[in-house]
Amino acid sequence: MLGTMSGMEIKENLRGKRIAVGLSGGVDSSVAALLLRQAGYDVFALFMQNWHDITGTLHGECEWEEDRKVAEMVARKIGIPFEFIDLSDTYRHQVVDYMFSEYAKGRTPNPDVMCNSRIKFDAFLKAARDLGADYVATGHYCRKDVTEGPDGEPVYRILAGADGNKDQSYFLCQLTQEQLAPALFPIGDIVKPEVRRLAREAGLPSAEKKDSQGICFVGKVDLPVFLQQKLAAREGNVVEIFPDFYGRLLEEYPGYAVSSDDSEVGTAVPEACGGFCQLQPDEVKALARAYHYKESDGKKIGTHIGAQYYTIGQRKGLNIGGHREPIFVLDTSVQTNTIYVGEGHEHPGLMRRALKINADEVHWIRRDLRMVPGEVRRYLVRIRYRQPLQQASLYSLDDGMYIVFDQPQRGITPGQFAVWYAPEDLEMLGSGVILE
Repeated sequence: MLGTMSGMEIKENLRGKRIAVGLSGGVDSSVAALLLRQAGYDVFALFMQNWHDITGTLHGECEWEEDRKVAEMVARKIGIPFEFIDLSDTYRHQVVDYMFSEYAKGRTPNPDVMCNSRIKFDAFLKAARDLGADYVATGHYCRKDVTEGPDGEPVYRILAGADGNKDQSYFLCQLTQEQLAPALFPIGDIVKPEVRRLAREAGLPSAEKKDSQGICFVGKVDLPVFLQQKLAAREGNVVEIFPDFYGRLLEEYPGYAVSSDDSEVGTAVPEACGGFCQLQPDEVKALARAYHYKESDGKKIGTHIGAQYYTIGQRKGLNIGGHREPIFVLDTSVQTNTIYVGEGHEHPGLMRRALKINADEVHWIRRDLRMVPGEVRRYLVRIRYRQPLQQASLYSLDDGMYIVFDQPQRGITPGQFAVWYAPEDLEMLGSGVILE
C-alpha cells in the first residue's frame, strides 16, 4: 500500500496543498470542513448553486438560498474563506436533461449518481482547480485509499463508509480513477451520531439541520408535476396482473420467482447448487430475460396520467382501491402508455433472479480488475441505495454483464445502477446501468 487518504494518515499527503470543501450547508460537509481545518490544512469553502426553478418542488421556495446562508455561517465559524459558483446551466444539461430523457424512454434514472460523476467531481472539480485547489473534499460517507497497480502507478480505491446505515459509496459508482485522485472523504471513518456530536461541540449552525432529501440539488418533488415541464400528461390504462399468470412463464422466463424466500427458480439454478453454481451462457441469458406484459395478460382496473411518471416497485400515487394488500407497479410501457400492477409485497412479478447490463454501459472503477468475456466472479451487489448487499455471480458475456443473484431480488428497475463490491473489504469495483 502507498498509504491511506483518510484519518490522521492524510497529513503527509496534503501538506502544502489547497483543499476546496464542497460546503452545502448540511452537517456532513460542515464537519468535513471542520476536521480538515482542525488538522491544519489550507482549506476554503466552495458553495455551488445548481438549480433555480421551483416547479414541482414540495418546499415551494428557493431552498438553496437558505443553504447558502448556513454554509456561509459555517465557513465563518470554522474560519475559512467562502466562495460561490453557479453551475445551474451545467446541471440542467448534464443531470436534469438526462432525467427527462430516461423517463421519456420508460426507464428510471438516478440523478444523484450523475450529479456526482458529472457535477461534483467534474464541473465543480474544475471550478475548484480554477480557484487554486489541489483536492476536493465532500461530506460523503465512504472511504478512499490508494494501492499500487500492476504497472507501478497508484490505483485509487473507494470503499463503503464505516457507518453501514449511511454508506453513500453507491452514489459514487460512476467515478473514474482521474476523479478519485483529488477526492477526499474526511468523514468516511465516522458514524452519523459522531458527526452530529462534533458539529454541536464546535457550535456549527448546521449541527441540527435535517438531511436533504429528494433529487440532488433540487429537493423533494412531486415527480409528475416536475416531469410535466417536458413530458406531457396522457391518460392510459392500469392493468392488474394476477399471480397465477406466472405459472405459464417459467419455462421461457425462468428468472421470475414465486417469492423472495425461494431458493430455486425454474430449472436453470438447481437446488443442489446451494445458491451458486456456474451456469452456461444460455442459462444466464434466460434468467435475465424480462417479460414485457400485454394488456390481455391481465385486467384493467383503472387509469393513470402517463406511464412515464411511474417506476417499477412504486406504491404511492396509483390511487386505486379495492385491494386487501397494497398494489405495486410491476412494469410500464411508454409505447402503449400502460402500467401493469400486482397486489402484495411478494407478488411474483416483483421478484426476479437476474439482470443484464449492456457491454457499453459497464463501468469499472478498478480498471485493472476488469473482467474479460467468459469470466465469472463472485461479488456483493446492490441495485439501489441502502439496499443490503446481496450475494451474486457476475458473468461477463459477449453482449454485456449479467448478474445472477443467489436470492430473487425485488424491483429490478431498468435505468437504475447495479453496483458490485469485493466481499473481503467492501471495495466498490464497478457499476452499470440496468438494461432489464
